[in-house]
Amino acid sequence: MMGNFLFLATAETSGVSLNTDLIEANLFNLVLVLIFVFVFGRKLLTGILTERRLAIETAIQDAEARQKQAMSALEVAKKNLAQAQAEAENIRASAITSAENAKAEIEAKTAADIERMQELAAAATTNEQDKAIAELRARVTSLAMERAEAQLKNLLTESAQSELVDRSIALVGGK
Repeated sequence: MMGNFLFLATAETSGVSLNTDLIEANLFNLVLVLIFVFVFGRKLLTGILTERRLAIETAIQDAEARQKQAMSALEVAKKNLAQAQAEAENIRASAITSAENAKAEIEAKTAADIERMQELAAAATTNEQDKAIAELRARVTSLAMERAEAQLKNLLTESAQSELVDRSIALVGGK
């Protein structure tokens, strides 16, 4: 059975012939292929599998490194977000305080302006009153002088005038 091989020459009387028994020939071919694969293909297959394993390990390591970088970046981003939120809260609190201070300043300035306007109005009123009183006094004085002059002209004769002048001189220190 093993004496005849496919593709091998057999020593028959007439020359070279082929083995036509398919089962025996296929078994032999299968054994040859397996031996060839184990002997020669083993190194090639082991090399390919080793390269593939190394590529997968490298890809896993790269993915793990990227994951670590992403986690680190996430932590930094979370920290930055917390800082930004704290800063935003500080800015908001500062803005509220500033707004309250500005409101208080505006209210105080408005109250001071109202008080100043009231004082100015009172001063203007007093000033107008003083002007009116001064004008009335001047008018009363003017009228009183006119009446006094009119009465003096009627009451004062020449003899009364000379007597009045003499008395005035005596009072001043004349004779």
